[in-house]
Amino acid sequence: MQISDLKILFFDIGGVLLSNGWGHESRLLAAEKFGLDYKEMDQLHNFIFNVYEIGSINLDQYLDTVIFNHPRDFVREDFKEFMYAQSVELPGMLAWLKEWKNDCGFRIISINNEGKELNDYRVQKFKLHTAFDAFISSCEVKMRKPDPRIFELAMGIAQATPSQCVYFDDRIMFANMAKKLGLRAFHHTGFESTKEILEDLKKERFERVS
Repeated sequence: MQISDLKILFFDIGGVLLSNGWGHESRLLAAEKFGLDYKEMDQLHNFIFNVYEIGSINLDQYLDTVIFNHPRDFVREDFKEFMYAQSVELPGMLAWLKEWKNDCGFRIISINNEGKELNDYRVQKFKLHTAFDAFISSCEVKMRKPDPRIFELAMGIAQATPSQCVYFDDRIMFANMAKKLGLRAFHHTGFESTKEILEDLKKERFERVS
């Protein structure tokens, strides 16, 4: 593969730029704060969360199944507010990427698993439009990683071949799926290592096209 042919950078969001939207640690905190039976909550979450992430149900329907299946001494809006508050920016990566994007020479597109309400909140709260040219979000395209079709759809939308794409994800299983499809994929383990990879890609791209 010629580096000069690279034109698309695909990124996961949760675990790379932001905390996970509604991950295991957040659910443990919720169980503690709201006095929930975590084991029951986790079983129900695992049963239905994938359905939420592909947009087949909305957040209220998810909560009806997982949380408000019993009478509670707290209201729905307070629980939603807690859920949204679990999204925080990870140190370094997002702020740097927003600046780096201005002259990197690549289009940058997300491929992320997220339910619609959480996805919309995160895009708006953290101004992700300034980091990405487009979003391939599971809730909108009705499929989720590691389904290979979501990567194929992303490449189709970008009008790019696998050899023209690089993908970053904090989950090695998803990075490996991208590799199987022919993308150059990296397991994101931290800001500094990913920053170094990106700077090398930018340098090699401009050296080869100049």
